[in-house]
Amino acid sequence: MSDDVAAAVTEAPFLGGRLVLRQFEKGHRAGTDAILLAAAAPAEAKGLALDVGAGVGAAGLALAKLRPQITLGLIDSDCRAAALARVNLERNALPGRVYEADVLDRAALRSIGPAQLVITNPPFLDPGRTRLAPDPDKRNAHAMPQAGPAPLAAWISACLALLDEGGIFILIHKPEALAEILNTVAAQAGALTLLAIQPRAEKPAIRILIRAQKGSRAPLGIAPPLVLNGAGGFLPQAEAIHRGEALIAW
Repeated sequence: MSDDVAAAVTEAPFLGGRLVLRQFEKGHRAGTDAILLAAAAPAEAKGLALDVGAGVGAAGLALAKLRPQITLGLIDSDCRAAALARVNLERNALPGRVYEADVLDRAALRSIGPAQLVITNPPFLDPGRTRLAPDPDKRNAHAMPQAGPAPLAAWISACLALLDEGGIFILIHKPEALAEILNTVAAQAGALTLLAIQPRAEKPAIRILIRAQKGSRAPLGIAPPLVLNGAGGFLPQAEAIHRGEALIAW
């Protein structure tokens, strides 16, 4: 890594100190979304697990720490993020592979998979409808690349194409995207389960977790919501999840 890139990188404990995560000092910073995504995977997960749109690898690395029986693959199109993800794998002595590939380029993904688990925290913003951040790192992390009229649907379809039959797909996103997510996932997978993430019990959800199984025909289910905060900060369950001491049971 060049000196100018290294100078723009910070290192800090993550997942209650189980990980040491290097991130760019400016731009997108991994946090609760990555931890929730990793904690949402099945406890018994094994085989190839892919973090799609991994950035510097926070969610995938947390997943590998919590499920040491998996084989980890990190996919991202940004060369700087992919380089830092490789550093993070080595820094944490975790086996795995980083794939520098465009998620929306099916040809670039043909040599990857099939996986038994795919997790993803896709960019939340549609570039055709949003004023984008001037910082390139934030823009790449927060906004979908241009990919026709339905970039989120294309992203989800690409993730599902990476899965083996019977494999598990898990996504975290904003609630306003729920209709598009359900329509896209339901056409290609079943056993959908929805879990809302609320900042406080009296507040509406700020995130949703979606889980599905490729090839299943089981009906939709809705899990009890996960409430993060009480009057004094994180509630015990949320605190345990952030420290890597508990998984999301859903």
